[in-house]
Amino acid sequence: MRANYVEQDWDKRLGNAVHHVHGGEVPQDSLPVSYSLLLNLVGVMGAEAEEDAVWAYLKNYAPDASPQSEPELDALIGHAVRYVKEIVAPTLEKRAPTAQESDALRDLDARLAKLPQSVQAEDIQSVVYEVGKAHDFDPLRSWFSALYETLLGSPQGPRMGSFISLYGMENTRRLISEALAK
Repeated sequence: MRANYVEQDWDKRLGNAVHHVHGGEVPQDSLPVSYSLLLNLVGVMGAEAEEDAVWAYLKNYAPDASPQSEPELDALIGHAVRYVKEIVAPTLEKRAPTAQESDALRDLDARLAKLPQSVQAEDIQSVVYEVGKAHDFDPLRSWFSALYETLLGSPQGPRMGSFISLYGMENTRRLISEALAK
């Protein structure tokens, strides 16, 4: 939202939440992660989310970021934690995967296990996409919906490659294991 603001037409800017958050004076710099991705991370952490734990996860994605170097991000983390605890966490409910989804989740888990720790988010996204295609999800969007609903407890979510990179490979594999245990 904020990263695209400058390139947006004026009417799109007026519909962009960051225009209203910043009173039309949207900063030109960018943050290491989007607020949307941050909300998804904190959403997975749920009602137990704490700011320090969020920063620990962010080290996977932006190793040089800290509350001191990114005070605006630090403030957003605080907002995200409070928002998730008060509004989002009570509404999240992960569903059990179907048989097709279970097979695909097992495949995704096996493929993630083989990836190096230094893998980039785009490469992870490609693996997620390949799994959906290999398991005949049609439309492919239904594979991503299944991931959001079974792993995150939400009907929609982030780019999975970015999320997995931020949340961590082992943590994501633990989410998959929990989903398969339902």
